[in-house]
Amino acid sequence: MDFKVKSGSGLSGEVQLPGDKSISHRSIMCAALAEGTSTINGFLEGEDCLATLDAFSKMGVSINRTDNKVVVQGVGLNGLKEPDSELYLGNSGTSMRLMSGILSGQKFPTVLTGDSSLSLRPMERIITPLKLMGSSISSNSEGNPPIKIQPSLKLKSLSYELPIASAQIKSCLMFAGLYTHSPITIIEQLQTRNHTELMFKKFGIEVEVKEDGDAREIKVIPPESFSATDINVPADFSSAAFFILAALITPESNLTLKNVGINPTRTALLEVLQGMGANIKLFNVIDEYEPSADLQIKFSKLKGIELDPKLIPNLIDELPVLFVAASLAEGKTKIRGAEELRAKESDRLEAMSNSLNRLGVSFDEYADGIDIQGLNQEYYSSNRNLPFKAAIINSFDDHRIAMASAIACTRAPNESKVEDVDNVITSFPNFLDTCRRIGMEIDNS
Repeated sequence: MDFKVKSGSGLSGEVQLPGDKSISHRSIMCAALAEGTSTINGFLEGEDCLATLDAFSKMGVSINRTDNKVVVQGVGLNGLKEPDSELYLGNSGTSMRLMSGILSGQKFPTVLTGDSSLSLRPMERIITPLKLMGSSISSNSEGNPPIKIQPSLKLKSLSYELPIASAQIKSCLMFAGLYTHSPITIIEQLQTRNHTELMFKKFGIEVEVKEDGDAREIKVIPPESFSATDINVPADFSSAAFFILAALITPESNLTLKNVGINPTRTALLEVLQGMGANIKLFNVIDEYEPSADLQIKFSKLKGIELDPKLIPNLIDELPVLFVAASLAEGKTKIRGAEELRAKESDRLEAMSNSLNRLGVSFDEYADGIDIQGLNQEYYSSNRNLPFKAAIINSFDDHRIAMASAIACTRAPNESKVEDVDNVITSFPNFLDTCRRIGMEIDNS
């Protein structure tokens, strides 16, 4: 499937976006290992999260799904059963990495597989520390899936400093820490997403966090068991980012996004965009275990910036959006410390560089980042200018490249095309409908 995109103006409306992908994954995992019945409201029905749900169903967990509400009958920490076949996780790196921690503590063997994209993603980053804990886990000779896990004796405790800032590695080890004799400690030099810490605490699992400047020490105290609870999943900030971008760069826009998750470890993009001059306001703030708010976004004149590399871990998924915003900002934007983009569903530095090149944007790509030359003052002197060139863009079968590129194409004349966008359903199954609802001219073919 391809997207066909035309330019437009005046995006408006109030939109409820899909549930947060990261929280949806973790809610299923914790609910499955809890004692009792958990109800998850706002669960994201994207393919990635459904892959996690399906995997636990195959391991004997009763899960009933109605629209975006999921009811999970937890089986307890030691109640999972051996699946009848390999666990296929599609394109979901989160599922594979986090579940590897859980499955390392089981008394049965498992094999985790994925699609062609997931099969190229690096897994040594979790395999190395899991082996230090006593897990009998392996990948292929290149360190990629499939992942094979054999039964082990009870896992050993570990104190481990993350070699790269990664919430997936941290979370994998935290889940493995549920199956150790004594506490496990993880040290990160830059704070990453803390959804697992918050989810564990919501389920009553004891987690101690110590902070020393940017560094954090997370200690998980393994429970004998923990009880079910109900979860309300706010809208996904990473999904909201595409429509924040759309409203900021489209003249005469005034858009409201409802109940968006504003966890401080996820919203660095807000800080960056507001620093660039974005008109974004938060209201109706709800401060639950995962905070949320309504966001109002208006068309804004943006200025280029030099991005603080310390912010990269907490806007890694939103960098494609930032690249487009930088292309329409006045002046140059410099981004460094983003080499992790090369190990995502695609090489996102290369993929977004390709998109920018097709749109006529000037840039210099580096091993760990990019310099993007934005627009001069002329663009903002008339709301009718269309700064990009009409283009045919390759999404590299990456959902975030596809959506960011589609938003960018709304600022090009005539019609543009974004190719191979089927993967958008992994994280945002109703992206196209949402675009149309707020006034974007976008279709599929």
